[in-house]
Amino acid sequence: MLEKCIREKGSFPSRGALMRALPRKVDRQTLVTILDYLEASEKILMDGGSITWLFTNNPKLIQLVKESPVLKPRNTRSSRCA
Repeated sequence: MLEKCIREKGSFPSRGALMRALPRKVDRQTLVTILDYLEASEKILMDGGSITWLFTNNPKLIQLVKESPVLKPRNTRSSRCA
């Protein structure tokens, strides 16, 4: 329920705004635990109290990322000071 709400809305300015937008009441500790899990799994970004949905489930985009080439940095000589 919480993940779906964040995904559909996209972002919330605070945890309080998220709690008010939920269809059912959620215990604060449960909310914190779920948000920690979503952040650890890189589905959301929490910055300065705001919550933003990052994860995409677009199959075309996922396939494009899998098929895209990996770019390697050019080898550059580093000058060392002796």
